[in-house]
Amino acid sequence: MQLKGKTAIITGASSGIGADFSRALTEKGCRVYGLARRRERLDELQSRLGELFVPVVQDVNDYKGLEEWVEKTFSRKNSPDILVNNAGLGLFGAVEELSPDDWDAMIQTNLTSVFRLTRLVVPFMKQAESVHHIVNIASVAGLIGNPNISGYNASKFAIRGFSEALMKELRNDRIKVTCIYPGSIATEFFEKHGGTHPNMLQGKDVASTLVHILETPDNFLIDEITVRPLIPKPPQK
Repeated sequence: MQLKGKTAIITGASSGIGADFSRALTEKGCRVYGLARRRERLDELQSRLGELFVPVVQDVNDYKGLEEWVEKTFSRKNSPDILVNNAGLGLFGAVEELSPDDWDAMIQTNLTSVFRLTRLVVPFMKQAESVHHIVNIASVAGLIGNPNISGYNASKFAIRGFSEALMKELRNDRIKVTCIYPGSIATEFFEKHGGTHPNMLQGKDVASTLVHILETPDNFLIDEITVRPLIPKPPQK
């Protein structure tokens, strides 16, 4: 896909790898609708990225709001070329200590919102003749289970299954589906869960991987990719 002149939707765009994705795609000449809840973060990002970045203050868990925004923004002749389902939530703890509300919040944000936005966008993509692309951001936690993150594991394992099924369902409609499984990245997410260190992945490098995936030839599909730091532990002091 030639990214210049294309239109992308990125959820969770105001910080972390969502902001890095937004920067990488606008630098390629792509118009990015960046969805997030924090207006001040979105406005600050637009001040750095310019007019190709369009801030959209929208909670991905507000389905009615999502539906109204999609219907207002897109049409048969103006479909989004790219959807990056990036918004995510991690709430950790032993299974007997994880509250039902925390479980529901992760399933809602990490899985249900992905289904709902994808469901709204796919009809527009199907109507277009060019190749389109949906990218779901999972985690290595969607490949292997670990103690005290059972809810997060469950939501990311589900994204893996959803992505594989969606890929097989949509490929004949010229819609690519890719699921990315990142390891530890130096972002706010990990600052809240154990802290960051210099050996972690950098958001800009994950963003360059996204660009590579999107720019592959039309008949070339990368359906899954895992990215990890080579040396995951903190540097020795």
